[in-house]
Amino acid sequence: MPHAIILHEQGGPEVMKWEEIPTPQPGPGEARLKQIMVGLNYIDVVQRSGGYPLKLPASFGMEGVGIVDAIGDGVTDVKVGDRVAYVMGPPGAYAEERVYPAERLVPLPDDISDEQSAGMMLKGLTVSYLVRRTYQVKKGDTVLFHAAAGGVGLIMCQWLKKIGANVIGTVSTDEKAAVAKAHGCDHPIVYTREDVAERVMEITNGEGVPVVYDAVGKDTYEGSLKSLARFGMFVSFGAASGPPPPVPASALAGRALYFARPGLAPHTATRELLIDAAEALFDAVRNGVKIEINHRYDLKDAAKAHAALEGRQTTGSTILKV
Repeated sequence: MPHAIILHEQGGPEVMKWEEIPTPQPGPGEARLKQIMVGLNYIDVVQRSGGYPLKLPASFGMEGVGIVDAIGDGVTDVKVGDRVAYVMGPPGAYAEERVYPAERLVPLPDDISDEQSAGMMLKGLTVSYLVRRTYQVKKGDTVLFHAAAGGVGLIMCQWLKKIGANVIGTVSTDEKAAVAKAHGCDHPIVYTREDVAERVMEITNGEGVPVVYDAVGKDTYEGSLKSLARFGMFVSFGAASGPPPPVPASALAGRALYFARPGLAPHTATRELLIDAAEALFDAVRNGVKIEINHRYDLKDAAKAHAALEGRQTTGSTILKV
């Protein structure tokens, strides 16, 4: 029988249990996957800890790569033997086998590896919509991105440099500053000892930036607003430090700022949107954007990976090998 990480309660990493599960059977419109690798993302921590209520007992996780092992009635988007990746959709990635809606599976081209796919689908598709839809970054734009040495950050820094942007990124340590700089961050700011908004204004000669990408939330909210230029856009797409406070209209009015709260789910809500974002990501990788897999764990040891992620001990992407 296959195994999965099962939650019987939500809490710390210790609530993750490696257990046998029945072999899942695909229903209409579904495919069964023999999983190869699973991607670790901060949303997994939120699901495990209780930030997103789950109907327990349950597996969780939002990203994986596998081989289609069986299909249900009416499936036309994939066939048995296809190598596919997925992101978002129903939780349950932390398993050796699972079923998943076939229309949300992305066939993988031969030049994209299993490791790349497991390490980039959620993070890379996030970058894809952020730079192509939420705010269309242009050559010459100066961009502020928080957590520049993280999984999304390293992809974002490289993608922005390919566009021709000037990249400012925040990091917690000098070591992470070096990592971010090596991946295209022109101006790393070590926020533990530097005032972010002051440094941004120094770098931009007092003008501020046209866009701030902020997935940190509560801890970076004020600095993000202060870093924006007139008509700038505050893009809040996550809350790793806790949700930011509500943004009153008065906080935006003085410089006619824009506020956006995008998410990956609506940007991949249809197969057309999903495939469009994925193809843009695959092209970015072909054009030199590297997916840094800096941490690898066996799936059964996922609790160790969660502890490292929450302890800010990771850079780039972490994968869980099935």
